[in-house]
Amino acid sequence: MNELVSLAEEAATRAGEILLEHFAGSIAGLDTKTSPTDPVSDADRASEAFLLDFIAAKRPGDGVIAEEGGEESSESGLTWVLDPLDGTVNFLYRIPTWCVSIAIDDGSGTIVGVIHDPNRKETFSAIKGRGATLDGTAIHVSEQKDLSRALIGTGFSYESEAREVQAEIVGRVVPAARDIRRGGSAAIDLASLACGRLDGFFEAPMERWDKAAGVLIAREAGAKVTELPPPIDGLPPGVIGANPTLHQALARLLLA
Repeated sequence: MNELVSLAEEAATRAGEILLEHFAGSIAGLDTKTSPTDPVSDADRASEAFLLDFIAAKRPGDGVIAEEGGEESSESGLTWVLDPLDGTVNFLYRIPTWCVSIAIDDGSGTIVGVIHDPNRKETFSAIKGRGATLDGTAIHVSEQKDLSRALIGTGFSYESEAREVQAEIVGRVVPAARDIRRGGSAAIDLASLACGRLDGFFEAPMERWDKAAGVLIAREAGAKVTELPPPIDGLPPGVIGANPTLHQALARLLLA
């Protein structure tokens, strides 16, 4: 486990360096995926290509599932779940809130999670059953139990029909909470939940690579994280996360 988390931290940090080089230059290879507002660029591809090569060299028997299409079957029973650039829209608009997210799954769930934020030079890590850390120091979710004083993070779909439903849900949360933040990187939002920068978080839909590392890190930091149904049929579910007391109030509001 220690070897796996060290490798994941090294991979995420080195991929982050590649992304910083692209961030300092001009945008290249811009294209779209699921909708006209769901972008991908050469930066995403370069980060993923590095990660795939790194895993193939260091852990050749492990499987891979990556956002931009990289996939390898597992011979070892372990699968790396990669988001080579979480927060692509922020990246394209030169907003420095984006990251590299890496999870390792053993077939029964995520056992290692790493989120590296190159702009802040911060690395969040967790091993299942061993707690979560920020740059090696233990972290814990906030103790805020009052929803009216809680700062809640969220995110929105690339699909306009889904955003219409999400807007109605946000309309219920805004008057009930201290305020809402929409950072633009689900992985960073989950890491922020883990270290108390957010009191709660919810988002749906979320792909596997969007949430695998962040959910483990948040849970290991003391959060209760449960499934949030998608806003429309055909999309994947997301998550609701907070400390156990606040989670109950937040979930009741979101699932009303």
